[in-house]
Amino acid sequence: MEHFVTTVDNVMEPTCWGCGLRLILPSYTPTFKCGWCGAITSQNIWKQESKYSCWRRLRDRCFVCVLLVFMLFVICGGVWAVYPVVFSISYFYGVFHLTIAIVLSISTLSTFSLAAFCCAGTPPSIMWGSYPLVGSGDLENYTFCHYCSKPKSPRSHHCRTCGICILDMDHHCPFIGNCVGAANHRHFITFLISTFVSTIYVAIMSINVGLQIWPPLSLRSHIRLHGSSTDTALTIMREIILALLNSAELLSTRGLLLIYLFVACISVNVGLSVLLWQQLCFIYKGNTYLSHLASQGSEQDGVKDCQNLFRFFGCSYSVSRYLPIIRSSPKTHKK
Repeated sequence: MEHFVTTVDNVMEPTCWGCGLRLILPSYTPTFKCGWCGAITSQNIWKQESKYSCWRRLRDRCFVCVLLVFMLFVICGGVWAVYPVVFSISYFYGVFHLTIAIVLSISTLSTFSLAAFCCAGTPPSIMWGSYPLVGSGDLENYTFCHYCSKPKSPRSHHCRTCGICILDMDHHCPFIGNCVGAANHRHFITFLISTFVSTIYVAIMSINVGLQIWPPLSLRSHIRLHGSSTDTALTIMREIILALLNSAELLSTRGLLLIYLFVACISVNVGLSVLLWQQLCFIYKGNTYLSHLASQGSEQDGVKDCQNLFRFFGCSYSVSRYLPIIRSSPKTHKK
């Protein structure tokens, strides 16, 4: 009987950071998963701090201050420019719109404060580092964050601007100076909705009051209705625009402020509507922005369902509970 002795060359014994067990693996293995605790270890990973993290934090603070000043300016300027005219029309009309303005202002400022100054969400703390303490599968698909020097759950990402790991991180928003994660994502979406409604309301009230205080239009010449309809329409539009420009010179400070509020609110509303629609689409698909980027090019995607939206906003009951007709209707298949 012949015996063959084989030797294993080029092997290494890496240590799992999760449970501390040593494994025999082929050399040059960049990443391996522990068979006991399920933790994922990456070899040759070095800590590289961002050189621009301080500047990013300073930038975020400036953005937060600018946004707060802009919101306070819109609230105070709108009250000063709009409500003296509104109350002159009718006392009940003024009280009604002032109540709406107070509710929208409190909602916008409170949701902004919650989204900006609350913690975005930290990964759950879990025992790690020693085999007797870590059970089988306790660290399944966990990785080690070399910046925080602690375990990072599969749904967590490290933000180099904030310097911490964020659970269910969507993105880092410089305008709130904070990450959007599991703890403040709902506040962020509510802030977007509140600001979207508020800017529409301010724009409508600016037009309404602007028409009340706008100086009377004076046409330079009488418009003669002759020729083609296209030429007549162009002539009328040109005369009206010239009359508006001439009368704008007679506007008071209140009128100029109303024009600025209208233009600013429409501009902000366009950007907010795009961002809000994008966020709601990600929530509908059961994804975040970062998970959407990670799933590009692969077939893995969240389950698209309206109940994702209801669960996100804290609705505890199923949509089908309120729609028994849809629940009991049989499904039809087209051949």
